[in-house]
Amino acid sequence: MAFTGLMGSNPIPGVYQKSDAMAKKTEEAVESKAEAASSTKEIKGIVRIAGKDIKGEMKLRRALMQVKGIGVTLSTALTRIVSTQLRVPKDVMIGELSDEQLDNLTEIISNPFKHGIPERMLNRQRDVDTGESVHLIGADLTFRTKQDITNAKDMNTWKGYRHAYGQKVRGQRTRTTGRTGMSVGVLRKTMLAKAAAAKAAAAAPAGAAAAPAAEEKKPKEEEKKE
Repeated sequence: MAFTGLMGSNPIPGVYQKSDAMAKKTEEAVESKAEAASSTKEIKGIVRIAGKDIKGEMKLRRALMQVKGIGVTLSTALTRIVSTQLRVPKDVMIGELSDEQLDNLTEIISNPFKHGIPERMLNRQRDVDTGESVHLIGADLTFRTKQDITNAKDMNTWKGYRHAYGQKVRGQRTRTTGRTGMSVGVLRKTMLAKAAAAKAAAAAPAGAAAAPAAEEKKPKEEEKKE
């Protein structure tokens, strides 16, 4: 009874040390297998999102910024939403996502308002035609922008007038920038020099031009007499 009491109060250290060492080895083996699995995980080289080819090595936030219509602030908010809904880390590489996850990602960035993005962050609020607030990306944004410029030209608004004549639209100064045509830099100086030479030639009297011609004819006549 005394021996068992000693065993209960003072257990043999060697046995427990061996068991702890075995547990640590097991944990290390599991961790190494997990790291190997993560390192050997296939990463897509190129991922296409909203008509844009993106390198698969890019982190999620930076990859979203490559899409036309998504800036720094919106990409940060979308990264948080995508990480929560797809259950992936925020710094995941875009090439690690599966095809199904990429489809969900495309749906989220195409309809950010439905997934919690506030209306003030959308690039087309209260559309003139539909009255709805949407966010356009990729080719849709390019097409709608060209359509808006064409409509402004047809209505002959001030912005449409400036677009039609290739001038700045948003109130910028045009004294030193925004020049187009023949009035830029060295080309302008060359044209001015040619214009000045032509004006001087036109202003010269007719007799001054006839005198050199008469002097040229005299030597020729003397040669004929000889």
